[in-house]
Amino acid sequence: MKKCIVISDSFKGTLSSLEICGIARETVAEVFPDCQVVPVPVADGGEGTVACFVEAIGAEPVTADVTGPYGEPVQAVYARKGNLAVIEMAAAAGLPMVGQRKDPESTTTYGVGLLIRHAVESGCQEILLGLGGSATNDGGCGAAAALGVRFLDDDGREFVPVGKTLGRVAHIDVTAAKALLAGTNVTAMCDVENPLCGPSGASSVFGPQKGADPEMVKRLDQGLASLAAVIRRDLGLDLAGCPGAGAAGGMGAGCMAFFSGTLKSGIEAVLDIVGFDSLLEEADLVITGEGRIDSQSVHGKVISGIARRTSPRNVPLVAIVGCIDPSAEAAYDLGVTAMFNIDREVQTFEQLAPNSAVNYRRTLRDVLRLIRPWA
Repeated sequence: MKKCIVISDSFKGTLSSLEICGIARETVAEVFPDCQVVPVPVADGGEGTVACFVEAIGAEPVTADVTGPYGEPVQAVYARKGNLAVIEMAAAAGLPMVGQRKDPESTTTYGVGLLIRHAVESGCQEILLGLGGSATNDGGCGAAAALGVRFLDDDGREFVPVGKTLGRVAHIDVTAAKALLAGTNVTAMCDVENPLCGPSGASSVFGPQKGADPEMVKRLDQGLASLAAVIRRDLGLDLAGCPGAGAAGGMGAGCMAFFSGTLKSGIEAVLDIVGFDSLLEEADLVITGEGRIDSQSVHGKVISGIARRTSPRNVPLVAIVGCIDPSAEAAYDLGVTAMFNIDREVQTFEQLAPNSAVNYRRTLRDVLRLIRPWA
């Protein structure tokens, strides 16, 4: 085997994508000393996305002074390479940042907008924004305000909306933001299809994990519905039912409405930016994986996105995963060559987790030894 690509999602709570790439680089070298190992760490747009791009494409980490979920001063890092900036919402509006103080009616994406502004004013014309792990439900209004969008109430007073004040938005003026973002393309990494409002919308589905009780969920949903109506009237965009609009507390809709942005599958964005199709040239094997492979893995997730690229080129794709659900058989139809789980014995997750690195290494070594006679 002359060339092996390692591009695995993280095993949530145990192994990061970066750690998996490191283990694989060492293990492949043990069995195939002359093999070129190409590590491509990936993330879904949440916490860790920037670190993965720094490693995957050799981007430069850039630190900026912005604000956090409650407007407090924070330092956040984004990745830059050339005119591309990779920004994760979690760096300025992440759920871990609020600790036990969860309140999606009061948190803001303003700091996310400051990160985008910093990148744009530094010369970046391509913005890739990860929408995972937010503590917010403001429809992206905070970020928009940081970029110059004006939100006015019935009395013509300008304010920065948060979840509990979305219903006060009576008029939206995007003139200044359009001028700032002229010539800039904003792409949001979005792996959910939730609409902005309703039973499967941002507030109903994601609000509870951000601290919303049932009554707050209703208020937040009404606020986003009100915002959607103003966006439709003032900006001519009907986004309420748009798939992905509800991502990250409505930030999906905000990206489209206020930044003229587009939503794109996270793995597709990663594969395009790292030039995965070119990397596949002369590749003998691609190793992928995630914590659990099941029927959901074949719908827009990391493994399915990779399989759609490897299958037409007849490059073997091996998935090394934490566990395999019976429904994962569909992955074979998509182009996965074989699946292996790292569990060596029947144990609870709490018992298995501390040994994930060791078990991953052992499983990968076994796979490589299996193919060595024919490679």
